[in-house]
Amino acid sequence: MSSTTQFLLPDLLAMCSLTGGVNPHYEKGAAESRAWINSYNVFTDRKRAFFVLGSNELLVSHAYNYAGYEQFRTCCDFVNLLFVFDELSDELDGKDALSIGNIFLNAMKHADWDDRSSFSRMTKEFRARLLRLTGPRAISRFLKRWEAYCASVVREAELREQGEVLDVEAFIPLRRENSAVRLCFCLVEYCLGIDLPDEVFSDPVFMEIYWAAVDLVCWANDVYSYDMEQSKGISGNNIVTVLMKDKNMTLQEASDYIGTYSKELMDRLVSAQGRLPSWGTSVDSEVARYIHGLGCWVKGNLDWSFETQRYFGVKHLEIKETLLVALRPIELPEELDSDSDIE
Repeated sequence: MSSTTQFLLPDLLAMCSLTGGVNPHYEKGAAESRAWINSYNVFTDRKRAFFVLGSNELLVSHAYNYAGYEQFRTCCDFVNLLFVFDELSDELDGKDALSIGNIFLNAMKHADWDDRSSFSRMTKEFRARLLRLTGPRAISRFLKRWEAYCASVVREAELREQGEVLDVEAFIPLRRENSAVRLCFCLVEYCLGIDLPDEVFSDPVFMEIYWAAVDLVCWANDVYSYDMEQSKGISGNNIVTVLMKDKNMTLQEASDYIGTYSKELMDRLVSAQGRLPSWGTSVDSEVARYIHGLGCWVKGNLDWSFETQRYFGVKHLEIKETLLVALRPIELPEELDSDSDIE
């Protein structure tokens, strides 16, 4: 593996039969959300540049292309908030990641909780907007997912600290949580103005669709971000690394495997919809809209990945055409900026 200098990405866009779009409120909502997050001065100059290049709001525009202005702006704020948390926790040990995670969790769960940190103030502002238009069942699911997300990020930090890479079977459930994809899927109900019954999420066919969508986003993110992460020395929380270690694959074999499995997931997401049970006309309509929202996330994530410099730098359009990724050199410790201005 040490002699590998490049690899071909799987052509995930070609195998995706879902339709996408861009939210009409993108420019206004993105500018306001970016100004909101920057007003807290939570980034060093290097991280702020990475934040801008990542264009989180463009991802939101694709993923929630059907959302009204208020919902779109709130989703932008949430994804930007996640970016802050992810950037902070990426280079922390388990204890410190837990400390940040508890700020996030307490601010979300308790209206009167405040440790006076920038992070808690940001979270509380988002919380107020989310609660205004979210149904009780949906908000309950969101808070449970938030707790699971925080726990999984702490676990990820512990594994990174120990230099441990999980096997595939153990990695998949952890990645489903620490990717925050399930949290983002909770916002589909918020954007659509629906509050699905809990029994929908207990149905095995519905969950087959749901898990296929989650894994499609997670595995795409991992194969697209692998080069960036390996250059920083933080590729342990990535299905590419897991496959290479657990299945004794080369980098190219792991990438090819992700392509094959993603095709299976896409087929499953589409075909399972014909086997869904009925919960009554009204709920069935809401379930169909929710599943369409999951599809927007899957397709939107693929589109966004090649429209920005987040993963592939200035060559993102070229790599979209060729699928060829030349591995970046490992960054020296002094090149890594792990400081933050957050309080």
